[in-house]
Parts: sequence; C-alpha cells; structure tokens
Amino acid sequence: MSGRPGDMVHKVFSKAPPATLMFWIVKICATTMGETGGDAVSMTLKLGYLVSTLIFLIFFVSALAAQIRVIRYHAWTYWLVVVGATTVGTTTSDFIDRTLRVGYVISSAGLLALVIAVLIAWKLTTGKIAADHITRGKDEVFYWLTILVSNTLGTALGDFASETVPGLMGKFALPAVGGWDAWGFELGAVVFAALIAMMAALHLFKWAPQAVLFWAAYVLTRPLGATLGDTLTKDHAQGGLDLGRFLATGIIGAAMVVIILLSPKLRGPAETAGA
Repeated sequence: MSGRPGDMVHKVFSKAPPATLMFWIVKICATTMGETGGDAVSMTLKLGYLVSTLIFLIFFVSALAAQIRVIRYHAWTYWLVVVGATTVGTTTSDFIDRTLRVGYVISSAGLLALVIAVLIAWKLTTGKIAADHITRGKDEVFYWLTILVSNTLGTALGDFASETVPGLMGKFALPAVGGWDAWGFELGAVVFAALIAMMAALHLFKWAPQAVLFWAAYVLTRPLGATLGDTLTKDHAQGGLDLGRFLATGIIGAAMVVIILLSPKLRGPAETAGA
C-alpha cells in the first residue's frame, strides 16, 4: 500500500501455480500418470479407448467444474484437472490412432495445428497469451482448452517417437542389441527431455517470448510423460521395467502428492501484482 491517500494496491490471485521447477516436475509426473492410468483403464481393464475416453472426460469435466468455482489457485483441484486432461488426452489419442487408424503422423500434424489455432484465438480474443498467471475468466477457458488439446497432441508425439521412429530407423540401420523397440521408449524420453532443456535455456536467456516457451514446454512434457510411462509399464522384451500399469499409476500419484506437500509455492495461492 502506498502512503498517498486513496492509492491502494489490491492482491490478485492467479488460478494457476507459478511455473517453478517444482511445477514442471509435478507436471511431468501428471503426464506420466495420465499415460499409465489411461492405459490401465483402456487396456488392462479392457474397456477400450472410446469407453475409457468417456469415463475420463466425465472425470475431467467434473474436476474442471470445481476448478472454475474456486476464486484462486487450489492445489488439489488444479492438479486433478491436469490429471484428468492427461488421461483424456491419452485415450483420445489412442482412439484416433489405433481405433480409427488415422496414424501418428497425420494425427500429430492435425493436433499441432489445433493447438496453434487455439493459441491464436486466445491472442486475438484477450490481447495476449497467458502462461502461469490466470486471473480472468476468458484466460482460464483458453488455458484449459490449450492444456486438453496439448495433452492429446503430446500423447500422439510420444507414441510416434517410441513406436514409429524405431521402425523407421530399422529400415536404414541394423537394430541395436535387443532390437530397436527395446530402446525406443528410452530414446524418446531422452529426445523430449533435451527439447525441454532447450526451452529452459531459451527462457533463461530470454531469447524468445516467455508465453510461447511456456506452452512449447507444456506440450513437450506430455510426450516425455508418455515415453516415461511406457518405460515403466512395458515388459522387458519391449525395453520397459514391467511395473504394471496400476502399480506405476499409484507410485506416480503418491510422488505427486509428496512433491506438492513439500513445495510451498504449489500448496498455497499464487499471488500476482494487481491494482
């Protein structure tokens, strides 16, 4: 508050947490959980991709309704919506690529175009693309829409990197020990982690618009989570750790809870400057 009469600064609380290192760690956990949880319902329980998508969509909409009602960032509500978006993205992408047989290349290109279209519409509607400071209703709508579409895109990119790319590499070079598939998931995780590190470097040196870098990193964490999830759950013959989808989902979920509890900035409301 200023010393001048009538000059008062009001606190404005964001409905999203600040994009700190811990935020990105929990985000990667959430995307990994979306992969293992989505596959657990659609494949382990054999409910299929369409039914699983409808189940997770109901969960996502319910969590989102609770998120919209709160007036500031609430950790458990927020991250439930994120998990819901990642699971919907997983099963939706799998339905498009495996049931409808659209293919990873075409679906990834189409979903990338959709993400870009949403961001452009966001910019034209509100005048800017927000990142971690979400204080207006219109920004919140575009924020969650971008997250939902980007998670679907990320799943397609992750599957493309871990399943299609190794097959293509096998046409040009001899397979590695155990075959290309045996290290396809690990290779995908390394590639996407490197791309995220590149976004972090661009952010650190301010060589690109911060909001663009935020959403680029947000998209890339999804395929990283997808490849990490596959690494945890696929059997040893495919290069995975064979932990089991439900076990892996439980472990990742517990890790998310612990990290949130240990991080003050993820536990409490996110305050931003406002007048």
